[in-house]
Amino acid sequence: MVPVLRAAVVLSMIMSVMLVMEAVHMSVVSLGVKLLRRKPEKLYKWEPITGDEEVGSQAYPMVLVQIPMYNEREVYKLSIGAACGLTWPTDRIIIQVLDDSTDPDLVALECKIWASKGMNIKYVVRDTRKGYKAGALKKGMEQSYVQQCDFVAIFDADFQPQSDFLMRTIPFLKYNSNIALVQARWEFVNHDKCLMTRIQKMSLDYHFKVEQEAGSATYSFFGFNGTAGVWRILAINEAGGWKDRTTVEDMDLAVRASLKGWKFLYVGDIKVKSELPSTYKAYCHQQHRWTCGAANLFRKMAWDVILSKEVSLCKKLHVIYSFFFVRRIIAPIVTFFLYCAVIPISVLVPEVSVPIWGMIYIPTTITFLNAIRNPSSLHIMPFWILFENVMSMHRMKAALIGLLETANVNEWVVTEKLGDTLMEKPDITLPVKTPNKFRDRINLSELGFAVFLLFCASYNVAYGKNYCYIYIYLQAIAFVVMGIGYIGTFIFNS
Repeated sequence: MVPVLRAAVVLSMIMSVMLVMEAVHMSVVSLGVKLLRRKPEKLYKWEPITGDEEVGSQAYPMVLVQIPMYNEREVYKLSIGAACGLTWPTDRIIIQVLDDSTDPDLVALECKIWASKGMNIKYVVRDTRKGYKAGALKKGMEQSYVQQCDFVAIFDADFQPQSDFLMRTIPFLKYNSNIALVQARWEFVNHDKCLMTRIQKMSLDYHFKVEQEAGSATYSFFGFNGTAGVWRILAINEAGGWKDRTTVEDMDLAVRASLKGWKFLYVGDIKVKSELPSTYKAYCHQQHRWTCGAANLFRKMAWDVILSKEVSLCKKLHVIYSFFFVRRIIAPIVTFFLYCAVIPISVLVPEVSVPIWGMIYIPTTITFLNAIRNPSSLHIMPFWILFENVMSMHRMKAALIGLLETANVNEWVVTEKLGDTLMEKPDITLPVKTPNKFRDRINLSELGFAVFLLFCASYNVAYGKNYCYIYIYLQAIAFVVMGIGYIGTFIFNS
């Protein structure tokens, strides 16, 4: 066992170095952008779009606004209302509601109400959920009236854009013909709902402030987030349109469009309200879909990236190594492999030790890089570390499923939202929910792994010569807490 464990230590150290180097690079770039104040309006041509007496509203491009719906009964009125409230000439905008819900009558009625107010709103319902979100978006783009439009803005059902969203994003696309996508930043109406939502906000803020900012500033490429963005329809068509071959149809389209030479722009000053999943199981489903889909897309597209003739070698290396391999494969694997497996096992085998720089210095550096972009959340950083380590078990499993393309690789579970956006709209009545039984909150995989960690920590106390048991005990407690469902809001059954 000693040679195997030593090899595991070496492998985990190599992966850790790759991860910290990528984190340092992205943080340096994003901080440089912030310190130098390199705002998108300075880097690209941007000026307000205004009509005049001669051309009137024809000065405004024709825009399609798509809202994919599933079963978000609690939020559909708010999202449709926000889309219909966008500041744009009514004859130059089409609101398209794509309904995949099991009970479309309510959404259809809401669309009729807005149509009676003069909004150009189209309602598209499918009799099958084939392809899930990608299938819905693809059908939406096949409608004849879409041919009138130059750009398409996409908002998931729980997203509520500010009224000036189009006024601030469309000019980038209108005056810069090489830009395919303008991505806005997400902000969250329920980030203070519970500890789990606070931790999610930290991770997603890092994603936008560091990953998206760095990708936009250096290679004009990043993964589309699936919502709160505006696409040039020509770029979508050139890239081959929406495909449902993975559970990350947004990233799939972004990579294909990038290989056609299109540029992407992230504008962090434009924020769109949304809702975080506030139950643990809903969050696990979301993370599985994102992680598994990204790994599977890497498997499907790596060779296409290598053979692409329309992008530079530098950009190919960025997409293959940084965007996919380190962030989508190495990151989910090494977190669980090193901190939840190799370190605990090493305390049972005194002949093997983990280097102090790999066990402490590297994770401290990564935590510090996250903390400096989330200074208001410093007090919950320890909880963030423990929570992310527990989630790494699910992410590593998802990454391996995506890489190996096992039977449930394309499993799609819609992320359940509890309608927390309604906190600002108390006049809307929520459906009655009844609490379920305690056993439904139990997560056996987390509890089982907690037993293993408790054994390793106790062995270290009895026979070890270091203090690893402090960390291992804390991590075991985190697994227990999440194993018995005491994370996030209470779970309900309809």
